[in-house]
Amino acid sequence: MIDKYRWHETLLIYCGIFLFLAFVLSPFIEGFLVSLKPLSLLFSSPYKFWPENGSFKAYFDIWTSVPRLPLYMFNSIIIALAETLIALCLIVPAAYAFARFEFPLKGALLGGFLTINMFSGAVLLIPLFRLLRSMGLLNTYFAQIVPGTAFLLATGIWLLRTYMMRIPRELDEAAWVDGASRFYIFRRIILPLAMPGILIVAMYAFLTAYAQQFIFALTFNSKSDYMPLSIGLYAFFGRQEVIWNELMAASFVGILPVMVMFIFFQRYLVAGLTAGAVKT
Repeated sequence: MIDKYRWHETLLIYCGIFLFLAFVLSPFIEGFLVSLKPLSLLFSSPYKFWPENGSFKAYFDIWTSVPRLPLYMFNSIIIALAETLIALCLIVPAAYAFARFEFPLKGALLGGFLTINMFSGAVLLIPLFRLLRSMGLLNTYFAQIVPGTAFLLATGIWLLRTYMMRIPRELDEAAWVDGASRFYIFRRIILPLAMPGILIVAMYAFLTAYAQQFIFALTFNSKSDYMPLSIGLYAFFGRQEVIWNELMAASFVGILPVMVMFIFFQRYLVAGLTAGAVKT
């Protein structure tokens, strides 16, 4: 009886996957098609979903329309990489401490991390602005990197702590009996075994840092030399009209670093997500 109706279950699963992908990808497909259309045809009536005279002209024109676009992309990548590296330097030892040690207020601190995730960065913009101004960090890379890094720590610690708790404590105890120090155990045993989890946290940190730059750059920076891509896209908004096809083209060019990173680390991401899922 189960085999008789199994094809129905498979069909329902694939239909659900197709509907989900159609819902998620439809804005990206529409944005890509808009980037291929001439600006004069974007508001034609009746609206044509598929461009008849589509071309990649907008992808070449964006560098002329906004000459500083490469600088904006470079700034976005630099800010995201800096936030990721700094966050990992803090997340990895903190996650190890929460996974292996017992100390006062441990549960309260973990609960506090979850509470931090409930607040949006916009809630803290005014105190952050006053703090960065008192430190003389406004209109610098640090004005965007420091607050961006702070909002990566809570989730990163929770993710990596959960992964490190899967590593058997017997490995630590065996090395401790052999005379290994805590730092040696952490460096030579925990880090290699936790590397798939660290890569997952690194991908999460980079993607989040790349996506959350708008609000911090808009508030803490007024110099175009340090503007990320999310702010640079405003250059396609004119007083009379918006260059929608070039705006969409620049947006797709802007997500290329994220796509390249995901494709490059996809194998490690899958390995990290499935590690420990099957017991032998």
